[in-house]
This record gives sequence, C-alpha cells and structure tokens, in this order.
Amino acid sequence: MKKIKILIPVYNDWESLKKLLNEINVVIDKIDKIEFHCVVINDASTIDFPKIEMPSKIASLEIINIKKNQGHARCNAFGIRYLSQKEDFDRLILMDGDGEDRPEEIKLLVEKALIHKNISIVAKRVKRSEGIFFKSLYEFHKILTLIFTGKKINFGNYSCLTKNDVKNLANQKSLWSSFSGSVKHHLPQLETINSFRGSRYVGPSKMSFLNLIIHSLAIIAVFKKTVFLRSILIVFILWYLEMNSFLPFEETLFIISSTILFIFNFIVFTVSFRENEKELINSGDNVESSKTYTQ
Repeated sequence: MKKIKILIPVYNDWESLKKLLNEINVVIDKIDKIEFHCVVINDASTIDFPKIEMPSKIASLEIINIKKNQGHARCNAFGIRYLSQKEDFDRLILMDGDGEDRPEEIKLLVEKALIHKNISIVAKRVKRSEGIFFKSLYEFHKILTLIFTGKKINFGNYSCLTKNDVKNLANQKSLWSSFSGSVKHHLPQLETINSFRGSRYVGPSKMSFLNLIIHSLAIIAVFKKTVFLRSILIVFILWYLEMNSFLPFEETLFIISSTILFIFNFIVFTVSFRENEKELINSGDNVESSKTYTQ
C-alpha cells in the first residue's frame, strides 16, 4: 500500500488544526489503497497542544515540538529535511494548517500523482480569497518575478512531492528561505492542479503587506544570478536607447532606472543571506520533543 505523509506547520492555531484533520479525514476516506500519515510541526507555540481525537482514516499523527519559533517557511524546510532521512513514505504533501489550502484538493493532487508517478505536483492558484488590493499586489509580484527570473511561479507551499524530490530539496540551502523558489529552481519537471485559495477557519489571514514583500523577494533571491544578468541587460538596452535618442528625458530616465535596478539588486542580494545551508542541515537541533499518535 502506498503511503503519503502530510506536513503541516502550526503556530498556536490548534482549533484550525482540529478542523483541518477532520476535513482531511473526510477526503481521504474516499481515496482507496493509500495510507495517510500527518506530521505536524509545532513552531514553539505559546498555547499548549490540546487533546485531539485521532480521525479514523489517518493512520498516524506525529507532533514535532520546536524549541524556538522559526516561521512557516523554515518549519517546512525542517520538515522536508527531517522526512528526507526516512524511507517510510512514497509522497509528501505540504499544506497550511489554517484552511487556506483546501483539503478537498488533496484528492486532485493524489489523482495527478498516480498519473505522473515520478513527477511532483504543485497547486497552481487560479482563484484567491483576498481583497482586490492584495490580489493586485500578488499579480504584480508574479509579473516582477517573471521579468527578472524568467520563471512563472504561481504556486505556494501546497504540493505533492515525490520522495526523490524531497531528498533533492532537503540539500538545497535556498529551501531555508523559499519553498516555491527552490522547487522551481531545483526540480526540472512539475505538474499542476488548479487550486482555489480557501478562507481561514479561525481569524484573519496572516499574509500581511510586509510578509508579501518578503515572500516575493525571497523567491526572487533564489535566482539572484539571473536577476543580476537580466538587470545588466536592461541597463544596456536603456543605454542604447538613450544614445540613439529613443528615450524621453533621456539621461534623467536612464540614471533613475539604473539606480532603481541597482537598489533592487542590492535588496535581492541582501535577502539571499536568508538562505543558510548550515541552519538547514542542523535544523534538527531545534527539536524539543516529538510524539506519535496511532490508531
């Protein structure tokens, strides 16, 4: 029987986790010949882990308690690194624990994975639940990423990875900073499903304007060499247009554009320091305890 592990980072949001596990239980009840196990990364929550009754269709629930809060992205990185050293699974699903990654789409991920046995599947966002301002910013982020990296990155953490891809990602220092950037950079083949972003079970979304900026820059920073080379190309094109009098406000526009590109590259290079191979490799040292619940 195939085994799929579901990795879920949680910080204090235990009520959402309860609901999520129950909804996962309903979905996987309709999936035959696959055994599902959940791995929850407790990111140093300040609220104690409550008593959770094991859903009947989930074979096991492992709770890994982290000593020091490290954030959502690094919980995923640790989880991937941790599971890469185990052999007791065939696929790994990453999903948020708040309801924004809809449990019903697990079935779509699994169905696509059964067709493409050696390829990881990502959930491509085709509809979001946020307001128009945030949606516009997210679209700008995707365009900016495409221009400077040449990559169309329209997915987040929600994915279904092969075991080989888990092992590949576990050794990439960029994983410590950006999951989706690392996936796009280091996995040559990907398949997609269409995904609708759900609404949080409890409370408002935690993706603020500042978090979106950091998220976007972390993705772009994975491709910092490409960003630098494309920026040089843009500067060269602007210089050529200026020299041939094709630009309005010729010299002023060239200087302003070049300065903006220089600042942008400096910020991207600075953000790339979030990538840390040593911290990724030693992330297991931040584990305080773990407990596994079984049927």
